Amino acid sequence: MLLYLAEYLARFDTGFNVFQYLTLRAILGVLTALIISFLVGPMMIRRLTVHQIGQTVRDDGPRSHLSKAGTPTMGGALLLVAVSISTLLWSDLSNRYVWVVLIVTMLFGVIGFIDDYKKLVLSDPVGLPARYKYLWQSVVGLGAASFLYVTATGHAETELIIPFFKDAVVDLGPWYILLTYFVIVGSSNAVNLTDGLDGLAIMPTVLVAGALGVFAYASGHAQIADYLLIPPVPGVGEMVVFCGALSGAGLGFLWFNAYPAQVFMGDVGALALGAALGMIAVVVRQELVLLIMGGVFVMETVSVMLQVASFKLTGRRIFRMAPLHHHFELKGWPEPRVIVRFWIVTVILVLIGLASLKIR
Repeated sequence: MLLYLAEYLARFDTGFNVFQYLTLRAILGVLTALIISFLVGPMMIRRLTVHQIGQTVRDDGPRSHLSKAGTPTMGGALLLVAVSISTLLWSDLSNRYVWVVLIVTMLFGVIGFIDDYKKLVLSDPVGLPARYKYLWQSVVGLGAASFLYVTATGHAETELIIPFFKDAVVDLGPWYILLTYFVIVGSSNAVNLTDGLDGLAIMPTVLVAGALGVFAYASGHAQIADYLLIPPVPGVGEMVVFCGALSGAGLGFLWFNAYPAQVFMGDVGALALGAALGMIAVVVRQELVLLIMGGVFVMETVSVMLQVASFKLTGRRIFRMAPLHHHFELKGWPEPRVIVRFWIVTVILVLIGLASLKIR
């Protein structure tokens, strides 16, 4: 939005042309989302507290979590407000990638909001039934995948890039739709499963979003993409601004979500953030790199799958409790130790993912 104003003002003063630079707008996106989070956060927490929209705690979980009961939840709405405003202010709104990623993020947020609202406001312990939740996630995911496939203008937009191998790509054809669907929905639910401790999910999200911004910038710049031997994707560089907004909003939310948390994001935030990461990875053609950098999300998801499968098949549990972070808590790790160690693992995995830009 402000980009159009800057283009108009550049007619009178060429200094306004500086806003054409993606890097500057990405930085402004980070700062704008961060400031919005700081300004809106305290007010939102107060309103959630007044309306008694607080966290419910499982009585079969770690005993240390009992003190969290009543902590304001649905704070993920703060993330959506900050991300959407910052993106709309600093992005090129003629770019289709901006709109599809932003719309998918908001729609997954709506799904999460309905689930949270039914649980916390209407006191429905089931919330949005799983079959309906996955149904609407699938509708949105398949819709986005179909749109991207139909509007693709080149082979690079529907090819699967194999990291760490020079010129290793797979032309997916129509299978692109299925892969994109699984990445979006899978990423959304993986982040949701990870969101179980104070700040555990949001910091990896910030780190992965920042790294995907690097991939977006490289893929959207023809010369850099050629130098790094990755397929150029025209227009995808604009995702740098969205990644910046997502990182800024995440850091702002972490200010209130750090241990001991003043607010939890709830499904409204977790489902939306996961979908956003999946969408970004899809449009920058780095689905496999997301799998690496989001390794913490993957481990949490796999731990749940293994736990359920093992219990159904053998009657035994592999972990003391799933997702994985609860297993370490029940082993005696204090909550802050679990959180920080998972952050450290994410930093390592993000660096490995970024290394794939040069190791080919």
